[in-house]
Amino acid sequence: MKDVFVHPSAEVEEGAIVGKGTRIWRFSHVMRGAVLGEGCVLSQGCFVAEGVRVGHRCRIQNNVSLYTGVELEDDVFVGPSAVFTNVKRPRAAHPRKPAFERTRVETGATIGANATVVAGITIGRHAFVAAGAVVTKNVPPFALVEGAPARVVGWICACGECLVREEERPAGVVCGRCGVGLGV
Repeated sequence: MKDVFVHPSAEVEEGAIVGKGTRIWRFSHVMRGAVLGEGCVLSQGCFVAEGVRVGHRCRIQNNVSLYTGVELEDDVFVGPSAVFTNVKRPRAAHPRKPAFERTRVETGATIGANATVVAGITIGRHAFVAAGAVVTKNVPPFALVEGAPARVVGWICACGECLVREEERPAGVVCGRCGVGLGV
């Protein structure tokens, strides 16, 4: 793996694909069949299962496990100890491997620290999931969600600036910070 940093305590199994410029830190484990794009950071204590797809320039903070079925598009940020599930009703005595559900996090989205994302969810592009939120249904693009269960409480620009704190998505709002706003 040329042009990739893997800490000596990390394990990257043969058959994993790791993009140029990606850094994999202490005690992380990337299984065969996982794909990490270019320029990613996989922080301390992370796990990436077989079949997981991570886009370019993603930042996955400490103690995050990405299980089979999880897909992160480009420029996704996942905060420390965020949780992804891949089965809605797990049972130890009744394996659910054939029932793994696809969970997709679209380009530019952020998932805050200690948030939980239930299997089968799509988090829209540039959406922002607040720390500690429990996501049980799809999150629209540019939505700011918080709570348990997570609900839309506002709208956020691609640059991260909070634009409007209300549930109904406004039309024509322009960001005072970057000049773009919703819908890029």
